[in-house]
Amino acid sequence: MHGSGLSRRSFVAALGAVPLAAAKKTSIPVGLELYSVRSALKKDLPGTLQAVAKMGYECVEFFAPYYEWSADYANQVRKQLDDLGLKCYSTHNGKTSFTSAGLGKAIDLNKTLGASYIVLASPGKVSTLDDWKQVAELLNQANQTMQSQGLHAGYHNHDLEWKPVAGEKPMEILARNTDKSIMLQLDVGTCLETGNDPVAWIRTNPGRIRSLHLKDWSPAKGYRVLFGQGIAPWKKIFDAAESVGGVEYYLIEQEGSDYPEDETAERCLVAYKDLHG
Repeated sequence: MHGSGLSRRSFVAALGAVPLAAAKKTSIPVGLELYSVRSALKKDLPGTLQAVAKMGYECVEFFAPYYEWSADYANQVRKQLDDLGLKCYSTHNGKTSFTSAGLGKAIDLNKTLGASYIVLASPGKVSTLDDWKQVAELLNQANQTMQSQGLHAGYHNHDLEWKPVAGEKPMEILARNTDKSIMLQLDVGTCLETGNDPVAWIRTNPGRIRSLHLKDWSPAKGYRVLFGQGIAPWKKIFDAAESVGGVEYYLIEQEGSDYPEDETAERCLVAYKDLHG
């Protein structure tokens, strides 16, 4: 038995209740950032999607390697998503997807997948305030093109965006200098690790926190702590996200734990249903 206090027998019993819980869907869909099961996804994408749907997840988020797909393959993935009852509301992208050379392909792939948001998950090499303002301008320009195709840009924070540059937090620069239609996708874990308050951030940016990565964190185990076992004040986060943040969907993300990837994803979903209801 691992040190979580949950035996395999009790865990399996809890899983048995998931189909019933899944049948009573919450108003906010809960999905899985597929980086959480990256090893399995690399070996067998169709099998991984099937397993994720069986766990009770309602949506998924693909990360950067999806950009290499052909149009035909993207159509195959979309068909499987539809067959499984899974949605893809957003994808994670590098800067290429936001350039004039790469934006067209990103839009086409995301429209095929049925996504609403093309999320920038890495700003590239940045160090000065001007660099961050250029990232904001990149988002704004790409967003103008995306809007004409029924999509919007998004930005996903890591720890870098919370570390002050010349006395200002890059995350605040991005929020202040980007169009309000651009989603600020909150990674809760990195916000906590840097000593910032996710609840305060959500309330400071009403209507823009349209999705959250539900990643926990603890001083002892870092990101390897399971959802609900770290220091995140989840009840307060959910309340802020749903009352003022404008959240449209949640995404559980796990960078690693004491368990295999698939079991980790299952345990996190059980914990989410227990905490959120």
